[in-house]
Amino acid sequence: MSTLAQSQPTGKTPPIRAAAYVRMSTEHQQYSTSNQMDIIQEYAARRNMEIVTTYSDEGKSGLSIQGRASLARMIADVENKLTDFKCILVYDVSRWGRFQDSDESAYYEYLCKRAGITVHYCAEQFENDGSSMSSMFKTFKRSMAGEYSRELSVKVFQGACRLIQLGYKQGGAAGFGLRRMLVDQGGRQKTVLKKGEHKSIQTDRVILVPGPPEEVEIVQWMYRAFTEEGKQEAEIAAILNQKGITTDLERPWSRGTVHEVLTNEKYIGNNVYHRTSNKLKRKHINNPPSMWVKAEKAFAAIIDERLFFLAQGIIIARTRHYSDDEMLEKLKGLRERHGRLSGILIDEADEMPSSSVFRNRFGSLVRAYLLIGYDPGIDYAFLEINRHIRQMHPEIVREVTEKISALGATILHDTETDLLWINGEFSVSLVLCRCHLTPVGATRWRIQLEESLRPDITVAVRLDETNKAIKDYYLLPSLDLRASRLRFTEDNGFDLDTYRFEDLDFLISMAKRYPVENFA
Repeated sequence: MSTLAQSQPTGKTPPIRAAAYVRMSTEHQQYSTSNQMDIIQEYAARRNMEIVTTYSDEGKSGLSIQGRASLARMIADVENKLTDFKCILVYDVSRWGRFQDSDESAYYEYLCKRAGITVHYCAEQFENDGSSMSSMFKTFKRSMAGEYSRELSVKVFQGACRLIQLGYKQGGAAGFGLRRMLVDQGGRQKTVLKKGEHKSIQTDRVILVPGPPEEVEIVQWMYRAFTEEGKQEAEIAAILNQKGITTDLERPWSRGTVHEVLTNEKYIGNNVYHRTSNKLKRKHINNPPSMWVKAEKAFAAIIDERLFFLAQGIIIARTRHYSDDEMLEKLKGLRERHGRLSGILIDEADEMPSSSVFRNRFGSLVRAYLLIGYDPGIDYAFLEINRHIRQMHPEIVREVTEKISALGATILHDTETDLLWINGEFSVSLVLCRCHLTPVGATRWRIQLEESLRPDITVAVRLDETNKAIKDYYLLPSLDLRASRLRFTEDNGFDLDTYRFEDLDFLISMAKRYPVENFA
């Protein structure tokens, strides 16, 4: 073949070099990495693209970039210009991430765009071409991806609470002296799960059963030594360590681990859940007892109730000789030694009242912290406001129901969706909107519309700055609204403020029935 012939163009455009990013948590088989790659490869073939590298995060949550090593590496490669591709192919917006802040999702895509690398969502119905329509769809999808995780978190929590009430254990180690027993859907015992083992059949459940007799005897001895012999937790830990006895995690005993055994209700057979929270990858917090979910006598007890509650009484009573000021001084000293405070640090410290005693004396650990000028960085007021808002919602629903019924109209409250169906003609959703203060003191409200339920009217109940009283109401008809999330200020212009009302009289009047002859 001549040199001239070899240099002739073939007429075929070289393929665009592309990277594929796939992510799978544990939600649905439809999102398996192989299924994602099938769609991505089909997309690449249609667009004359060649996949030259793949970044894969398997079994990873999409709530944040933390823990997603491949996404973080891909973004770093893009920023450091270590890439040999011109675009990134992703299955859909949710695989890029279910970030709780949709701006974070947009930020990572912007980093790629700034480096000249485009992101393609292969299974979406829109082109990610920067047009106003695609931007709108993408923003909506990002918000829905984050909302999915929030809704899933609520559903998972509710499901877990139901299983707790039925007597099934939800996650975590069994604890010293106990074992996790796998049972089938009929409650028949199958096998004891070893450390690190999990159930593999969806209908199987886990309960707690007494462990080896020698461990049960040690737990019973710990309670007797504490209640009858007057030994403190640190003394009990020293004796156990001297005998070469380790915890269930094969670690030496400490004051805190002994205290955990002496205060955990699972040893009297109670199933307790939600003692701590770490929802949606947020900061781990200890919940007050009022937020615990409990089922009594769910498991076989290895400690007599009388002995258990005697131990609790001793723990509380042994610090009664400390005044409030003395307890707070001890807390100050602990903070000075460690630079921070936590329930674990308090329980591990010698000559300190336990964290449960501080909670009992001051109402909560956070209140004790604040009394010595220590800010734990946890907004527990947020939890109190949430509790108040949850109490307000049914009161408002009840008020509306009573007033509409008094007009002779019919009203049906769907407890599953929380929708109100009025006269069988239109549906109403009541949404309470928390007031947020900006750093400069301006008030803001975020309103999330029930897009999946599609109510005819959403009643947005705006709360005042205290989040304890109602400021006003917005009656938002679905026909006039396109966005699923709205942001309100004090003044929102005619387009939105035309729906603003001081009370619910207008809504109630919509349900009023009038005799036909009045309009004849």
